[in-house]
Amino acid sequence: MTTSLDLLLWGAAPYAAIALLVGGGVWRYRYDRFGWTSRSSQLHESTLLRIGSPLFHFGLLLVIGGHVLGLLVPKNLTELLGVTEDNYHLVSLGMGSIAGLAALTGLAILLWRRLRVPAVRNASLRSDRIAYPVLALAMLAGLTTTVLDNGLRGGYDYRETISPWFRGILLLHPQPELMAHVPLDYKLHVVLGMTLFALWPFSRLVHAFSAPVHYLLRPYVVYRRREPGRVGNRATRRGWEPVDR
Repeated sequence: MTTSLDLLLWGAAPYAAIALLVGGGVWRYRYDRFGWTSRSSQLHESTLLRIGSPLFHFGLLLVIGGHVLGLLVPKNLTELLGVTEDNYHLVSLGMGSIAGLAALTGLAILLWRRLRVPAVRNASLRSDRIAYPVLALAMLAGLTTTVLDNGLRGGYDYRETISPWFRGILLLHPQPELMAHVPLDYKLHVVLGMTLFALWPFSRLVHAFSAPVHYLLRPYVVYRRREPGRVGNRATRRGWEPVDR
């Protein structure tokens, strides 16, 4: 049976989060374009940043890839391609645990750096004090579902409940009843995820939407070696040279 709370959380809240994500992003781009940045703090401290940032970003990319595969690709399609449920579960548990642990470890290092380095702490915004805890809790809840439900408890097939619910939201055909009997830790992960997306445009996390992906497609930059005693492409010579007027 679908309750009023189910309708609110799994029927209305997702669209509110999407509206804030899209509308807030458009507003931020139009009225705060100069603030659309991660506000780099590398000059204040670089040692912890060199460790935590790659761990967080590369781990998060793998986590996002796993979510895209698990939520958007239907179960019958992977089975059609010959991927059994056991194989999918094994890969999800292994790769999900490694990626989640790497991303969470990197985030922990970055948060420790932000708290312990005065210059970095002073550069923090009010929105960071809200967005970062929500991000950390969402990632921790996601890692818990992977290790606890998919590992210790033997596995939960979220592709029969959460995945079709998510695709229904995108297709404007919400089915909140699918989320009624989902384990509590999965529900908590989803709620934290929606909260994070709603806060996203109003924090420094918005810089993820302007990642320099075009760098992968740009032409190579050609460097030419300059020979000693030569400036540009012609030999230098002694004496005065005429100046065009």
